[in-house]
Amino acid sequence: MDIPTKSNRKILVTQALPYANAPLHLGHILEAVQTDIWSRFQNLNGNQCYFFCADDTHGTPVMLKAKEMAVTPEKLINDTFKDHKSTYELFGINFTNFYTTHSDENKEYSEKIYFEAKKNNLISKEIVEQLYDENEKMFLSDRFIKGSCPKCNAPDQHGDNCGKCGASYDVLEIKDPISIVSGTTPIKKKSEHIFFDLPQKIDVLRNYLAKANLQSPIKNKLKEWLSDDLKKWDISRDAPYFGFEIPDEVNKYFYVWVDAPIGYIASMDNWFKKNNINTLDVWSKDSEYEIYHFIGKDIAYFHGLFWPALLSSANLKLPDGIFVHGFLTINGEKMSKSKGTGILAKDFEKMSNPELLRYYFAAKLNDKVEDIDLNFEDYVQRINSDLVGKYLNIASRSASFIKRNNNQISENIDIEFIKTLTDEKTNIITLYENRQYSKLIRLVMELADNVNKYINDNTPWKKDENDAVNISSTAINAFKILTIYLSPVIPNLSHEAYKFLNLTNCSLDDVNNTLSGQINNYKPLLKRLEPLTIQEDDDMENENLINIDQFSAIDLRVARILKADHVEGADKLLQLHLDVGELGTRNVFAGIKSSYNPDELQDKMVILVSNLEPRKMKFGVSDGMVLASSNDDGIFLISPDEGAHAGMKVK
Repeated sequence: MDIPTKSNRKILVTQALPYANAPLHLGHILEAVQTDIWSRFQNLNGNQCYFFCADDTHGTPVMLKAKEMAVTPEKLINDTFKDHKSTYELFGINFTNFYTTHSDENKEYSEKIYFEAKKNNLISKEIVEQLYDENEKMFLSDRFIKGSCPKCNAPDQHGDNCGKCGASYDVLEIKDPISIVSGTTPIKKKSEHIFFDLPQKIDVLRNYLAKANLQSPIKNKLKEWLSDDLKKWDISRDAPYFGFEIPDEVNKYFYVWVDAPIGYIASMDNWFKKNNINTLDVWSKDSEYEIYHFIGKDIAYFHGLFWPALLSSANLKLPDGIFVHGFLTINGEKMSKSKGTGILAKDFEKMSNPELLRYYFAAKLNDKVEDIDLNFEDYVQRINSDLVGKYLNIASRSASFIKRNNNQISENIDIEFIKTLTDEKTNIITLYENRQYSKLIRLVMELADNVNKYINDNTPWKKDENDAVNISSTAINAFKILTIYLSPVIPNLSHEAYKFLNLTNCSLDDVNNTLSGQINNYKPLLKRLEPLTIQEDDDMENENLINIDQFSAIDLRVARILKADHVEGADKLLQLHLDVGELGTRNVFAGIKSSYNPDELQDKMVILVSNLEPRKMKFGVSDGMVLASSNDDGIFLISPDEGAHAGMKVK
């Protein structure tokens, strides 16, 4: 379904909320760029478009990450917020408001929507079985459980949805579950939970899917899920949990997927209050605003079913559209730190101008749910060919002739040729509206080719001064039009081009206005790129730095494996019997079964953390931890050099 291309619309746009326990990677930037381009275009086209986002701050992962770093969750999310905000700024992401879900506004609207659902008899309680980690004394949130998908049997799936087939399921259905927190097999334990009656909203959802702007594959998948025994949605989590407590309950917290999308409303409310806009009017069913969400394909289920149902329960406006994109690969590989493709977004600046990545992503993006690849060789070639060799080449080769005329633009330009560019304005609008950015880039570069051909065919270097200025002034007017067309994609470069043209920022209406007066001297706006290499960042883990006293507190000892055994009922563990010299023998459970057979480990020398607090597991007590490294190829035990003997201290 195409969305309207008229002007004077009021539009609210969001992107998925980045999680607040780690820095942003380039996959986050893919979505941010796609959304930012669309938002900038809407404003360029005379609409009022506001772009909102926030950090997703709640849940067990944040709580455990803070514990690992020995800081409070509040400090972790505050530090992450600053890091995320500055990283987005590197890539020119122009949020109207970037906020946090750990806010008074989000608490207020989470409770409002919950009470409305309760008033409409959509809230109930049930005793449920959950997976419980006996070692950590906590119920496990979905993402801290790993196993095989119950629908397609894909291994290494986390939580209650499958990254391979896209299915959503009860986490209790996952096959061969393992607690990611402790590496042990969790038990099932009962607890009273609070549920949202999703099946009651099935007619609302069917009607929504029929009318909303959704890509066909996503709409079909949502309809399929809608017909697949829709169940009540568990919206509570037990303590310990970092989040909002549910009103009138004890030790019960809103599941992060409740307050995370409500964070869209909270971010808006935070900004609306400062700009005299009523949030409830904006989100009312009679709202004059259009609302669109940009998300990754892995969260289509939540945004396409749970979120509209939750909004409907509070009699709020449902999104007009949900635009879903695929994942990002790098040089044909999934993003992986061990393979050198797990590039943090803030580190890309050391490799290239982040603005140029916006252009490269745009040249690959379309309205389909497809993964796209960032290939560094292709990246360099495209930037050099398109932006340097075609677009900016027009300005650099024309400016010298106009400079001879005291930088004065001639009004005697080739109107018919300029019309070939202005006539494409409607196509440009349609391609932007429908997020067909790759087609848009191809069209603009075809126009740039035509302008360069116009200069070649008219040979200003062979003409007298007046004709040369007229030809070059025509080309500079064409350059201005191309700059306007490209400005949502490369806003900073466009801004520099406008300064050269002696203009302030332009709108699409300015496409039809010809330049007059003087321009400025042309200075190269972009140099040709050299081949890129992935640079290692020595500071990537700075947030986990420890001092010498902390390190000295760790007692590392050389140990010899006397014997290794399989552990009945454990998929990943081997039981190691260790000789630690003067410290005697130790029993350690190690998650190395996927890479080692017990027989090959006898007499192998390893490194033991000997003063680690013993951990009681269902299989016995693990008294220490052996050191190992790992990557996508396997697990590798750390061994001392020849000559080391059991019990020696590692210093």
